[in-house]
Amino acid sequence: MNLKDLVKEKYSEIAKQSKQQNESSCCGSTDCCGVDYTIFSESYEGMDGYNPDADLGLGCGLPTEFALIQPGDTVVDLGSGAGNDCFVARAIAGETGKVIGIDFTEAMIEKARENAEKLGFNNVEFRYGDIERIPMTANKADVVISNCVLNLVPDKLKAFNEIYRILRPGGHFSVSDVVIEGELPDGIKEAAEMYARCVSGAIQLQEYLNIIDFAGFANIKVQKKKDIHIPDDILLKYLTPGDLDKFRRSETGIFSVTVYAEKPNCGCSCCC
Repeated sequence: MNLKDLVKEKYSEIAKQSKQQNESSCCGSTDCCGVDYTIFSESYEGMDGYNPDADLGLGCGLPTEFALIQPGDTVVDLGSGAGNDCFVARAIAGETGKVIGIDFTEAMIEKARENAEKLGFNNVEFRYGDIERIPMTANKADVVISNCVLNLVPDKLKAFNEIYRILRPGGHFSVSDVVIEGELPDGIKEAAEMYARCVSGAIQLQEYLNIIDFAGFANIKVQKKKDIHIPDDILLKYLTPGDLDKFRRSETGIFSVTVYAEKPNCGCSCCC
């Protein structure tokens, strides 16, 4: 089974579960890697537009908090799941805005559409599609958001090229993702690989930023960086107590980051 099929199968299972079940392990399945998924997720409670039915507890940040969405904006959420970030974005973009969620898991699209129908929203839509080939014409989005999804994409440069394509000149994105920084000790590399498999492809932070730069974006900045603390009882399966102490003292590890960048505005009506 290739990576995309594996991800689709896993998230089809997750779509049928509650948030509480999904938070019971890192991938919403108890046989994944034994790491509680709440290590990643942050609370949306209290945010305008938050709908508990759409929150499966699968994010690793709050990209809408940093996305500088304005009333009337067209916002695209990549990997929209059950619609959580879309509904928060809609509360900011307002009745005159438009929110489009893209997901390649049919079960998630179905669940998101059901949630939107319950809420009576007519300016939020969900489209089935691959982030490496986003089903939109060029230069349509004011803002692109994504929450702990781009690390699931095998070809990240292709994904960021697609984000560049759909953004209008002068538009921007804010995405939350999981990255690695530094060199992990040999003793936990196998565990880190299992952990990365849960997020299906976390890469070095600098490599992540380089890809964004190579795709042509400007004003790239890390808006938020949070250490993902793997519990000692997990690490001690792979490290001696001394190695664990050394690791805790080091600056290496796994992080969730929220990254912002802009598509340059060339001042013309072309695709630039």
